[in-house]
Amino acid sequence: MARGISAASFFGSLLVVAVLSSCGGSSEKMIPLEGFSAEEIYKRGEWELANTAKPEEALRYFTEIERLYPYSEYAKRALIMQAFVNHKAKNYEDARSAAQRFIDTYPGDEDAAYAKYLLALSYYDQIDEIGRDQGLTFQALTALRAVIEEYPDSEYARSAILKFDLAFDHLAAKEMEIGRYYLKRGHYTAAINRFRIVVEQYQTTTHTAEALHRLVEANLALGFTDEAQSAAAILGHNFQSSGFYQDSYALLSRSGLAPEGKGDGWLAQIYRQVVKGEWL
Repeated sequence: MARGISAASFFGSLLVVAVLSSCGGSSEKMIPLEGFSAEEIYKRGEWELANTAKPEEALRYFTEIERLYPYSEYAKRALIMQAFVNHKAKNYEDARSAAQRFIDTYPGDEDAAYAKYLLALSYYDQIDEIGRDQGLTFQALTALRAVIEEYPDSEYARSAILKFDLAFDHLAAKEMEIGRYYLKRGHYTAAINRFRIVVEQYQTTTHTAEALHRLVEANLALGFTDEAQSAAAILGHNFQSSGFYQDSYALLSRSGLAPEGKGDGWLAQIYRQVVKGEWL
């Protein structure tokens, strides 16, 4: 039990709420919270969060502290809890709003790093499938980068780095999805444009090997043998043990070709960088 509140007072307040709730009433309307201290209301919110399956009940108490005791230490703590509870309840916009208010109001507080992390999570946790709006992914990346750069030694930075890599990979996955769609329908130039984005902008993701292989396929289909050979050469240099390289090698072999940096196209230029050790 925290200092400044007696067991009788605290558990008595819990009992009153329990009795009123069992009668079918609304605890918020039936109990005048003005009669309780900031600490009592905060403790009630904590109890609701730990002992019920309704985070909105806890949220009600944390919100009331801000209204009744706006300049107290508990108001500050309640604000970060609003961000946490809203995120837990998947109320992502409300979680972002509360987290941002905490950051704006208490930028130097020790919980500012956590608030910024919750803000990033509120974007990241909405990235649940490739087909969603990529704007959320970009916002997640921006927010995660802020955590990493502003709080590099925090536990949140370590988690943010992992999530940043996954979100970055997500963007590449979207480009690959669109590229495959065009490739299957014979729209080779459009497909090449998508795979090029992966190779040039997302080369550190897990999709680079496949993107290079698809570039071999698409360029061969168009008769651009120099580009196909260059893409296969890059693939072999960086991912020789990959099944995608074996597939690309087989494709070229059937046409009497071999992986080799040829021509002056963008893939040939990348190949020359690879040979000089400047790739990846």
